[in-house]
Amino acid sequence: MQKIVRLWSAAVLCLAAASAHASWGLEQLMQALARNTSARATFTEQKFIALLDKPVLSSGELFYTAPDRLEKRTLKPKPETLVLDHDTVTVERGKRQYTLRVKDYPELGAFVESIRGTLAGDRATLERLFQLNLDGTEARWTLVLRPLDPKMLAVLQRITMQGERAELRSIEIEQADKDRSVMQIESVSTP
Repeated sequence: MQKIVRLWSAAVLCLAAASAHASWGLEQLMQALARNTSARATFTEQKFIALLDKPVLSSGELFYTAPDRLEKRTLKPKPETLVLDHDTVTVERGKRQYTLRVKDYPELGAFVESIRGTLAGDRATLERLFQLNLDGTEARWTLVLRPLDPKMLAVLQRITMQGERAELRSIEIEQADKDRSVMQIESVSTP
């Protein structure tokens, strides 16, 4: 009798685990990401450019404030700050500053929305611009975004984001010309 009870308990636990796994998907990922109101992280990035023999390496810090402010401070090899605030991108290099309105550059806008939409858990925006493919589990997932717009597809093949639970861990961008970049992200806990 005890053996039957143990087998029954094991079967119930297996079914519960399978059910929990089956109920996790894109909607649950987006909800988890949407709960992140701010984040701070460090990054290392490798850019693989066809014209160069070896990748260009950079590192720095990332700051996110929901729903639409993202800052990338590159510290090495040369200081550079890129700030996305609402519909404006500002780039500072040395004493020079450049400002762009995202709506004036549709291809840039789609790229910006891929990052911002993922961080904000904005599924509607992502599905308006990209074909989404989620693979994995809540503990370790991969989200692939492929542009729907042919003009964007002529520039960008795919963006692959990997994460753990509600944290983004890497972003790989593959351009149509076969150049690509891979950014590894490490969360920094805030006191």
